Amino acid sequence: MAAMVLAATGLLRGSGSWGRSRLRFGAPAYRQFSSGGAYPSIPLSSPLPGVPKPVFATVDGQEKFETRVTTLENGLRVASQNKFGQFCTVGILINSGSRYEAKYLSGIAHFLEKLAFSSTDRFDSKDEILLTLEKHGGICDCQTSRDTTMYAVSADSKGLDTVVGLLADVVLHPRLTDEEIELTRMAVRFELEDLGMRPDPEPLLTEMIHEAAYRENTVGLHRFCPTENIAKIDRSVLHSYLRNYYTPDRMVLAGVGVGHEQLVECARKYLLGTRPAWGSGAAVHVDGSVAQYTGGIVKLERDMSSVSLGPTPFPELTHIMIGLESCSFLEGDFLPFAVLNMMMGGGGSFSAGGPGKGMFTRLYLNVLNRHHWMYNATSYHHSYEDTGLLCIHASADPRQVREMVEIITREFVLMAGTVDVVELERAKTQLMSMLMMNLEARPVIFEDVGRQVLATRSRKLPHELCALIRDVKPEDIKRVASAMLRRKPAVAALGDLSDLPAYEHVQAALANKDGRLPRTYRLFR
Repeated sequence: MAAMVLAATGLLRGSGSWGRSRLRFGAPAYRQFSSGGAYPSIPLSSPLPGVPKPVFATVDGQEKFETRVTTLENGLRVASQNKFGQFCTVGILINSGSRYEAKYLSGIAHFLEKLAFSSTDRFDSKDEILLTLEKHGGICDCQTSRDTTMYAVSADSKGLDTVVGLLADVVLHPRLTDEEIELTRMAVRFELEDLGMRPDPEPLLTEMIHEAAYRENTVGLHRFCPTENIAKIDRSVLHSYLRNYYTPDRMVLAGVGVGHEQLVECARKYLLGTRPAWGSGAAVHVDGSVAQYTGGIVKLERDMSSVSLGPTPFPELTHIMIGLESCSFLEGDFLPFAVLNMMMGGGGSFSAGGPGKGMFTRLYLNVLNRHHWMYNATSYHHSYEDTGLLCIHASADPRQVREMVEIITREFVLMAGTVDVVELERAKTQLMSMLMMNLEARPVIFEDVGRQVLATRSRKLPHELCALIRDVKPEDIKRVASAMLRRKPAVAALGDLSDLPAYEHVQAALANKDGRLPRTYRLFR
């Protein structure tokens, strides 16, 4: 009965044995906690007496932050970055992509991405490759962009020798069997169908804006394989391309979380003096073209009324993307453009989130916040070795396309106007924050190391980039924006385009001080 009373009043807590001992022997003995009275006069900022001094792991000099680069005799660059942990990310990056397909069938890089990590001279199938990686807890991936192809593996650091050997085999000794190529054709067809059916039009619009900005040259060439070329690409076409672009001087073996000397040793073992599957003949048709910005418009009339079906279907929208040439990532103005892009920000009308997600950016405050009928307004900055493109993507009801275009052209013109100091500091802080948070992930560090070394043979470290970002001033933003506005615009339009302004009117609006479209008068709508 006494126990029931104690339990009811909350005095009997914890395990049954503790409760029973409390009933039997009274209150337990007093225990000394760190916040108790054992050391009443010592502040928390001082070490406790009698406690051994802690020994922390240390790194000699700048080794932890240093990106080391070694160039082998065949021109291959080996780059590594220390990152403590059990796992590493290692991969091969190649100066190869859709921009180099001017003399070839368009879509080869797209095919090679789908064929990656298939059978090789040492591995009979993709399953055998995956089983080999599983022994080291590894995963693999291949991605192609307009100017870079990247083969990457994340695995236990103890399996580095196996991983580099596997990467060398995948890149230099693929079998490219008829069966694999036929399966790739099916995969490419499916991806093209999906590209045209998905509710999110951003990948398609990105293709269209590049096509409009760089008409039939370099980064303006199709990244996805055109339907008419799917049946034409075969083993001989692929080998012809690989012979010219998969050469050691166009490659970087990058690793994060590995010792540099060990990575160089593996590179010498598997990537030095090896004869690739397509032969060792010299490259003869390497495209060294520099991107030529042309400007222009690409339109695609499409019924978007049934893109997203279901109980709450997505409304019919028209999508517009307007872009202007910026600069390459090798130029000094790259960071002012990056800050400007962050300042514009934007997003979807229902995805603004908090202050760190674009709530105080111009496209949110001046566009989405003031025009409830706009579903999206987002700024993008694409940058390459020889050019760049800053663009704004906007979505709205087809009946309000003209007004939407005028709002976007006005925002472009205002880029060259007064820059608020608080606004600029917020954009710089957000850019540095995104940079540092992204570089906490090992695969992102790997890609950063590989791309920088591939383009410049060295790497700017995060603290160096942050120092350059802090140096961006309001006059830098005005200067780069003014220079950008002197270019012809590139326009991509998708959906119901009956009210789309003429390209010449968009160009005239960007040349006006107020960004307004020329007035037009029609008797009938």
